[in-house]
Amino acid sequence: MGISSVAAIREAIEVIESHLGDVRAPIGMVLGSGLGGLADQIESARSLSYSKIPHLPLSSVAGHAGCLVWGKWHGRDVIVLSGRVHRYEGHPLDRVVLPIQLLGGLGVQTLIITNAAGAVNADYRPGQAMVIRDHLNFQGGNPLVGYNDDRLGPRFPDMTVAYDKALRELTLAQAKEQGLTVHEGVYASVLGPSYETPAEIGMLRVCGADAVGMSTVPEVIAARHMGMRVLGLSVLTNMGAGIGANELHHDEVKVVAGQATAGMIELIASVVERLDDAHVRDDFRARFHTRMLL
Repeated sequence: MGISSVAAIREAIEVIESHLGDVRAPIGMVLGSGLGGLADQIESARSLSYSKIPHLPLSSVAGHAGCLVWGKWHGRDVIVLSGRVHRYEGHPLDRVVLPIQLLGGLGVQTLIITNAAGAVNADYRPGQAMVIRDHLNFQGGNPLVGYNDDRLGPRFPDMTVAYDKALRELTLAQAKEQGLTVHEGVYASVLGPSYETPAEIGMLRVCGADAVGMSTVPEVIAARHMGMRVLGLSVLTNMGAGIGANELHHDEVKVVAGQATAGMIELIASVVERLDDAHVRDDFRARFHTRMLL
């Protein structure tokens, strides 16, 4: 039997604080493909490679730096995960979501998750973005399967509003003000790593998906399990198979994601600046540490 998530979180926090000091922040961000440049904007930044943090899996995917960054961004204390791991890399789901649980242990209560996604909705276009309203889990697994540690969250967490309505409305309002084309829709998460077939894209459309990717949903489940509120943002990097005329290549996905970076970072910055104080004062970390009996 492997180490428990709570024990892994404890050990990871001890190592992080031995390198960086008393790390805590109410806002966390997970940066997907092409958005790693946001981490370079963090003020008074202190960073630590995932390779130095015990139990954190390492990414093998190009475009995912694999670094935790702590500092200030647009007046707010933030912790940024620059890069993520995916289940298709061979990691079990409990380790895929461990970085999210670690953020909870470091005090994060508002989580902004970004990803690169393919457009399933034929009205969408590459380079645009989508605020995730809801999701479909086609990964064939759930990170909460197995023993439930009540110190992390309840056995049966409610997912009725997995993506916070107030955060979605704030983001869409800021996008309109900035003149950005940002949709609101349903994100389907598949296992990968192969891109979807035209028939699979057709199935996803019938199921109600507007965009598809290979991440995010396990992370959101783990975040909601711990009581965080979540904002999900997808950069639309390509049309799904059978919608666009071209074959799909990861290098092209990274290029489009990179081109959309400036607008997406500006949008996220405006949201962070306007987060209500009620969600940046509550000492989530103290409550979490109490639950873990630290």
